[in-house]
Formats: sequence, structure tokens, C-alpha cells
Amino acid sequence: MILIDYNGIAIGTIVMEKLAVEENLIRHVILNRIRMYRKKFKQQYGEVVVVADSKRNWRYDVYPQYKFKCKDARKESTIDWQEVFSITNLVREELADNFPYKVLQVEGCEADDIISTLVENTQEFGNYEPVMIVSSDKDFVQLQRFDNVKQFSPSLKKFYTENNPRTQLAELILKGDQADGIPNVLSADNCFTDGIRQTTLRQKAIDQLMEDPKALGEEVYRNYMRNKKLIDLSETPGSLKQEIINSFIEQDKLHNKKKVMPYLIEKNCRQLLDDLGDFV
Repeated sequence: MILIDYNGIAIGTIVMEKLAVEENLIRHVILNRIRMYRKKFKQQYGEVVVVADSKRNWRYDVYPQYKFKCKDARKESTIDWQEVFSITNLVREELADNFPYKVLQVEGCEADDIISTLVENTQEFGNYEPVMIVSSDKDFVQLQRFDNVKQFSPSLKKFYTENNPRTQLAELILKGDQADGIPNVLSADNCFTDGIRQTTLRQKAIDQLMEDPKALGEEVYRNYMRNKKLIDLSETPGSLKQEIINSFIEQDKLHNKKKVMPYLIEKNCRQLLDDLGDFV
């Protein structure tokens, strides 16, 4: 199974390559990326599954400060984000309608939740299969605790490899994730939103908390549980996990194989027609 982080390759490519916000160009680039990763990994890992973020995210309900900087960053950007999302959403829908790949977007979930749930499901009896995660998001490193999981980073053009994924996750929970607005376990929820400097988390405290998350008192333990809820991908609510599995099982896209060529012709993706076999 090749799990492609759709928002990562779509939005990430637009930003990193400074693409013009033009529908045909963005469509071509997204499709070509998917073609390229399918060709690279299909023989060893099987078929593509396209995974996308939903508009809502359950983490905002438990921690309103989650990713608070994202909206501000977009306001300051010169990119027309409304048009970017309009085009990438359109292409995602076209993939679902015209390609033989399962396309998963579940209300309330990030791509992280979907990918981690599908990975966990491969551990169930009879479901074991090799998994390639195509994403530059380091949050997926923790999933390498499962020995059937590998990760390829499109931005770095190389594999992410973590020899001690459980230790990496434990340390990330303690240190927090500033990019996602999550402070370290010694700091309050409003640390970043109110411009408060984080309390320094020294190695001695890290060592103590690695041994016992309650070692430094109830408040720190409360913050530890806050961070674990937000960072540990096994914390996705059970009801959402079931929706994800149901969506995955219910989709049957093999009949879409015959739609790929007419679609590429209709959308003037004629350069991709020479590589039609890479898509199907």
C-alpha cells in the first residue's frame, strides 16, 4: 500500500516550486507526482491510496490553539490561498472519480489520522502488508515502530529513517511541536498564542519524565497528556478510526481504469498520455 499525503504533495509542491496558481499547471504537477511515486513503489508496495485532510480537525476541539499560526501565515502570504484550495480540492475529486485509487477524506480528520489508522489496520490478523508513506511530514516517523512501514520524503527526495521511533515520539511529546502550536510540557496552553516564552526543558527533566511522566507533578503531567493527545497518532478517536476503515473497505475503484485515458485527454494532459501505463 502506497499512502500518499495529498495535501503534502499538492500544497507542498506549489509552495516549494513557487508554481503559478493556474488550474491546468497544478493539475498536471499533482498527477505527475502521483504517477511518479506509483511507478517508483508499485512493485514492492502495491496500489496507491490518496489521503487528504478535511476542513475540520478534532484536535481543535481539545486544544483550540492547535496550528494557530497557519491562518496568520496565509494572511501574510502573497499566494491566493482560496484559489489554491479550490484547485487542489477539484483535482482530489477528479482523482476519486476517474482513477483506480482509493481517495480518503474523512470529516474531522487530518491525513495523519487516516494514514496512522490504515497502518495500524495492517497489523490486524490477515491484513499485514508492506506500507510506503509518501510525505515530508516528520510526524509519521513514529509509525516506523511497525516493521512493515517505510517513509519517503518528496521535499528531501530521500527516505526518512528512524532507528528508535518510540524514543523519538516520547521526546517529541515532551518537547512539543512549535510548528503546530504545541508547547513543551513545562509550558501552558497559551504560551505561543500570548507570546509567552516557554519554560526551558533541560535534559535532566527530560530524563526524569522519560522514566515517569508524573515525576514533576500534576501540572506537568497534565501538559504531558495534552501533548500526547495531539502528537501521538494512536490517539485518534475510536469513532473516527472506524469511519476511516469503513471508507477504505467500501471503496472499489478498479472500474475507473477505463476512465483515465479519456480524462487525461479531456483535461489536456497530453504529455501524461505517453505514461498512461504508470497510472493504471
